[in-house]
Amino acid sequence: MNKTVVDLVGVGLNATDTLISIADFPEPGSKANVHSLSVMPGGQVATAVIACERWGMRTRYIGKLGDDPAALMHRRAFAEAGLETQVITVPKCASAQSHILVDGQGERSVLWHRDPRLAMQPQELNREWIVDARVLLVDGCDTAAATQAAQWARESGISVVADLDDVYPKVEKLLENIDYLIVSRDFPARISGEQGLPKALQWLQSRFASRLAAATLGTEGVLAWDGEQFWHAAAFRVSASDTTGAGDIFHAGFIYGLFQNWPLQRILDFACAAAALNCTAAGARGKIGSCKEIHALVAAGERYPDSRF
Repeated sequence: MNKTVVDLVGVGLNATDTLISIADFPEPGSKANVHSLSVMPGGQVATAVIACERWGMRTRYIGKLGDDPAALMHRRAFAEAGLETQVITVPKCASAQSHILVDGQGERSVLWHRDPRLAMQPQELNREWIVDARVLLVDGCDTAAATQAAQWARESGISVVADLDDVYPKVEKLLENIDYLIVSRDFPARISGEQGLPKALQWLQSRFASRLAAATLGTEGVLAWDGEQFWHAAAFRVSASDTTGAGDIFHAGFIYGLFQNWPLQRILDFACAAAALNCTAAGARGKIGSCKEIHALVAAGERYPDSRF
């Protein structure tokens, strides 16, 4: 039996986020005044892993960076957070970049670019990086590598959580190795062809035999299907500055609750509260609240009204 060395291992994206604050999204052909511009580290899996590390979990991040100044920023953030890394450097290559337009209501639109050389390949993974963890998080962008990692995890009895926002080519093989599938709002309908989120989630969970299929819904919270019943957690009302990273922090909150062996409803409430707090400041890691702050929001925070699905 493998000795558990880390609680969470994440395989997936990092990105250098350039946040561009504007009053309203510009019309085609128009000009818009930029209120502020800042550069911060982000990326789905990298952000979630750092949040879990801050909450006391032992974590490892696996990914690729270029050899540019942005890579130094990421490595500094990883070191400051205290997590272990297995990061491959691609010479003469810029790290992945996102340019994020954030309007006056905190909503954002993302323009993303990544050099193809930054794609993680299955042969670049080491099995030992995966199988000495208790939970694996993948985002599926580099589908073949994510699938390999998920297969190793499944073989070793490690729970696999997926954060998917696109129907990537050959993603079905990855989905067959996911225990907790938490996706964007439109993913279930796009892959299933089913109309209506509840039916699409039921199809998704049944087709790929996951323990849970869930969709994050912004101010409508999250809806999940466990094969027997639906679970819903309402989103929390906060003064939102920037919704960048809300989904990443939701996944981190879910993993943290899973690690604590909490009931599902408590896990979903904690994840929603963690995501909401993060929206109160700019950046993918703008406000990773402490566990105390998150629990306080769960206990006393105002929520959006429940929606009918």
